[in-house]
Amino acid sequence: MILEIRTGDTVRLRKPHPCGSYEWEIVRVGADIGLRCLKCRRKVLLQRSTFERRMKELVHRDNANADPSTMASEDV
Repeated sequence: MILEIRTGDTVRLRKPHPCGSYEWEIVRVGADIGLRCLKCRRKVLLQRSTFERRMKELVHRDNANADPSTMASEDV
């Protein structure tokens, strides 16, 4: 099962970063997942399988990068 994540989303991992933060921002999605620590701003790159094992929960969904086909259309 492929995890539904997008750039801009905030996730919480199971173990803390050495700076003490558990929360990360998704900066790249593909075979590898790019993450940026929200406390110290350090970037890391994890294989998707490793990321899926380490992810605990999705904290915040960034709606600015939402897929337009899944959003409701408004008739004006």
